[in-house]
Amino acid sequence: MLYELRIYDVVPGQMQTLLDRFQYNTIRLFTEHDMKVTEFWVDADDSKNRLYYILEHPDMASRERNFQAFLGDPEWLALVEKTEANGPLYEKIEVIYMNKAPFFQTV
Repeated sequence: MLYELRIYDVVPGQMQTLLDRFQYNTIRLFTEHDMKVTEFWVDADDSKNRLYYILEHPDMASRERNFQAFLGDPEWLALVEKTEANGPLYEKIEVIYMNKAPFFQTV
C-alpha cells in the first residue's frame, strides 16, 4: 500500500467551508474514484488553519490514474467553481507519500 498524507494550509476564515466540502462531497467523490480516506484531522492549534488527511492507494500508478480521473470529474469541477466563487479555500497543499514501516503492527 501507498499512503498519501495531504496537508492543507487553509485560508483564514475558510476552514468550515472546506470541511463542509469534504464532508458532503469530496470524500464521496474520492470513493467513486477508488481513493480511500483512512484518516482525517484538523490541527489542535486553531491558529494554524491546517487540515490533514491520508489517502490509501494500492500503488503510485493507481494513485495517479485515480487522482487524474477525480480532478477531471465534472461534478468536482462544478463543486470547486461553486465553493471557490469568492476565492480559494486553501493557500497551499503539501503532499507526502509514505509506506508503512515493516516492523509496525496496528494493535
